[in-house]
Amino acid sequence: MTWIVGGIHLLSAFGLIGLVLLHSGRGGGVSDMFGGGVGATAAASTVAEKNLSRVTVVVAVSFGFTTVILGLLLA
Repeated sequence: MTWIVGGIHLLSAFGLIGLVLLHSGRGGGVSDMFGGGVGATAAASTVAEKNLSRVTVVVAVSFGFTTVILGLLLA
């Protein structure tokens, strides 16, 4: 059981990293320093960005859930 939850946890961790890196910059941060904030206002309202945000939230919740489960299983 621990191996299965650990595998899901690992997949969700790498998925979460990838999904966060796919998001466009919101401005005012490091992304503006490298020119990433040029089209951020136009891309923020697209359907793709909203769906990417929803998928990111689902993966983040699964990551948190597997963290708690692993903590209970290994305690």
